[in-house]
Amino acid sequence: MRTGITQDQVNAAADTLVAAGDKPTVEKVRAALGTGSPNTITRMLDTWRNGLAERLQNVLQLPELPAEAGQAMTALWQLAVAHAERLLQARMAEDRAALSVNEARLAEERTHWTTTLAEAETTVAQARTRQELAEHACANLDSQLRDSHALREDLLQQRDRLQAVVDRQAGELEALQADKSDRLAAADQERERTAAHIRATEDRAHQEVDRARQETKQWQHRHEAAERSYREAVQTQEACSEALQKQWQNAEKEVARLSGHIAALETLLAKASARPKANPKAKRGPRSARSSKTAKAK
Repeated sequence: MRTGITQDQVNAAADTLVAAGDKPTVEKVRAALGTGSPNTITRMLDTWRNGLAERLQNVLQLPELPAEAGQAMTALWQLAVAHAERLLQARMAEDRAALSVNEARLAEERTHWTTTLAEAETTVAQARTRQELAEHACANLDSQLRDSHALREDLLQQRDRLQAVVDRQAGELEALQADKSDRLAAADQERERTAAHIRATEDRAHQEVDRARQETKQWQHRHEAAERSYREAVQTQEACSEALQKQWQNAEKEVARLSGHIAALETLLAKASARPKANPKAKRGPRSARSSKTAKAK
């Protein structure tokens, strides 16, 4: 498990840097230790600097070191520490300003891209909704087409049954016609009755045939209407798909145009910010002249 740094480690690293003739900074101490938070190292370096004066006093109290030399070393060290602190504060201020600018720029970019993404997601959702509606319409048309096919099969079966009835009646008619020649000799009355029955049977047969033809024509008309409806639905779906594709392309073009417009506005804003402001005294010049002229006229 990784542990934090201690005050003794920071003191030892700073003393080593000073002994090597180098200035102890946060970066150098962190590089020497290989770990540590910059804030923690800064706080521990302040503690080390505060204890440095006490250690120098102890050094001044050594019998072999002259007092003037110790005082000179103390003043020199204090000047070095103050200079290092000023450099450190200036560098930290520059870093904070750069971080603030970058954070503001990233926040603006994030807002812009969030808005653009929301608009694109809305457009995609609308396109998906329209596609689902088109698919639902196609499903309804397919169901209608299947119903028309079932109706066609039913009409074909009815036609077959009617044809069987016509064939049977035609057979009966032929049988009656065969019996007709035999019964002519038997009695004229029987012939007339048979002829009337034959005519009635023929009329019924013709009526059944006509009705079957009419029903067949009606089925053909319905089938043609269903096929036309299916073709129109397919064309409508294709047109909807093309319209959705064009809307998607237009949305992409609109996003690109808005991005270019925003970039142009940012450029104009930057130029307006860099442009020097007009002198307010210069603007008030003509008005002052008019006031002097008015006073003279009065």
